Amino acid sequence: MRRGRISERWWALLGRFGLTQQRWGSWPAWMRRLVKATTWLGLGLILTAAFGTWTTSALAVAAVVLLIVVPPWDRLPNIGPYRTGRWIPWLIALGFVVAYPYYVNGLPQLPVFGPFPNVHTMVVAGIFTMMALGLNFVVGYAGLLDLGYVAFYAMGAYVCGWFASEQFAGQHIDVGAVGLQQGWIGIHLSIWLVLPIAGLMTALIGVIIGLPTLRLRGDYLAIVTLGFGEIMPQVADNGNNLGGFNLTNGTGGITSIDGPGFGHGTVARALHLPASYLGAGNLDSLFFWTVIVLVLITIFCSARLRDSRLGRAWIAIREDETAAAAMGIPLMRTKTWSYATGAFFGGVAGAYYSSYNGGAFPDQFLFQISVFILCMVILGGMGSIPGVMLGAWFLAYLDQEGLSNVGGWINSHFNTNINVPNYEFGIYGLIIVVVMLLRPEGLIPSSRRAAELHEGVHDEPLYDVEELNAPLTEPTV
Repeated sequence: MRRGRISERWWALLGRFGLTQQRWGSWPAWMRRLVKATTWLGLGLILTAAFGTWTTSALAVAAVVLLIVVPPWDRLPNIGPYRTGRWIPWLIALGFVVAYPYYVNGLPQLPVFGPFPNVHTMVVAGIFTMMALGLNFVVGYAGLLDLGYVAFYAMGAYVCGWFASEQFAGQHIDVGAVGLQQGWIGIHLSIWLVLPIAGLMTALIGVIIGLPTLRLRGDYLAIVTLGFGEIMPQVADNGNNLGGFNLTNGTGGITSIDGPGFGHGTVARALHLPASYLGAGNLDSLFFWTVIVLVLITIFCSARLRDSRLGRAWIAIREDETAAAAMGIPLMRTKTWSYATGAFFGGVAGAYYSSYNGGAFPDQFLFQISVFILCMVILGGMGSIPGVMLGAWFLAYLDQEGLSNVGGWINSHFNTNINVPNYEFGIYGLIIVVVMLLRPEGLIPSSRRAAELHEGVHDEPLYDVEELNAPLTEPTV
């Protein structure tokens, strides 16, 4: 309805200049496409005049023309049962994302927010996107409130530290690791092996935690998961002497974690893949491209599981747990699968982040991180993959650069000295309150979730009110 009103207003505006919708429809297709392309090209020239950079305008015009104007993607032939046309715009958009490190420095500054996010910020945002999509399995699909998701993030980071550093100095194991120096000690597995290992071990921890806790509901479940989320940082802080064994190295954390790489094999040389990320000049770009692949894998798994039999069972439990149990859905098993699946992707994200930082430190796994990731899911839209991605990127950007840039703009324009990042959690809370009041389903909600909140199930009387209020009459014989 809203889109229809916008279209009517648009055509009413054009009608004042003699271009009605009927006249536009009478033109041949090639003429309509030519007018569209010319219009967007003119918009690009206006952007050029406004920002003074041809690079930005050329990218804007190319993106718009390729995504909207030419060619008509929906008319492309299908490949088997798959609609080819709908994937073309997404592939083009992915191409612009992959090329981001090459043109980010040529982008103009935004009002208030300043420059576009740098590549380091985009790497961190990609990692938080993975964690938010992982939490979406638990909160968005199954409807289970989890306040201890940071425990899985921490577990993945420390698994990476155990199997890709010198933490266990008494061992001497090397399986595909890159960048090792002479005289190395410890366990060093390839990061490409460590990531799935971290995911699997974290999923196992998720099952162990979930079995005694998922029998609870609502606030009770949230409190128990909060407890497990508080246990993990304490274990990390004091794990340097567990029965005389140094598991986590205490407050010092595990440092010098190996970075990713492809070694000096024949395939790596043929494809020009870097032998080690840590020795390459474009370090952040390599980590950025890798996190894109990990996010795409997470998106694929999220979409496939959402539409599977297991995903439909999760949604049924979210909407009415009692009715789902009455229909034969095994509640404990289904909930445990959601917990384990979310834990898997949280563990992979934690392992990758520790490899990127070169260490795993206990002060990175505080309760605030769990709330931060939960805010991403709520802000974007619970159960919505694009919504969760938008919420994760936006809040991660504010955390890394956005609030600092906004604070600098405020101080320079109003002659103040406010350290805006000090109030970050208050700002995040205010954002969530505003979104809950104005758009409770999130920024980009799933259609099912939006229907639940906007249409709902209104209370209606079982009998017609008029019949109940009608005067009683004696039956005729």
